[in-house]
Amino acid sequence: MKIILIVAVILIAFILIQRVFAGGVVTPEEAAKRVTAGTAVLIDVREPDEWTDGVVMGALLLPLSDLRGERTKWRSVLEANRDKELIFYCRSGTRAGMAAELLAKEGFKTANAGGFGAWKKSGQPTSKPAATRF
Repeated sequence: MKIILIVAVILIAFILIQRVFAGGVVTPEEAAKRVTAGTAVLIDVREPDEWTDGVVMGALLLPLSDLRGERTKWRSVLEANRDKELIFYCRSGTRAGMAAELLAKEGFKTANAGGFGAWKKSGQPTSKPAATRF
């Protein structure tokens, strides 16, 4: 029984690590440089109720749930930015990795910029959204 549990934990850890590192990992500083250079778009994939805690200035607010669903908000962003790198962040980096993995399979260039806390700690500009942009 212990062996089955250990194998299950290892398998789950492997799957999570794959998702987190899908498309490569970039620091908030590197992501900001790419966005400023115009070669990338930063996307917050948290859900709307999480945005009230703050967002990275200039990030598009597009929840992962919509990307996995009907893509009502995502469709136009994806069409307009096919030639740019899509850099994602969320609360911890896990959902950002999921978005990066999903869109990399669809041919997009993607990267995971981790969690919102890392952005705040790095000194990159953040703000409280005036109104939800979803």
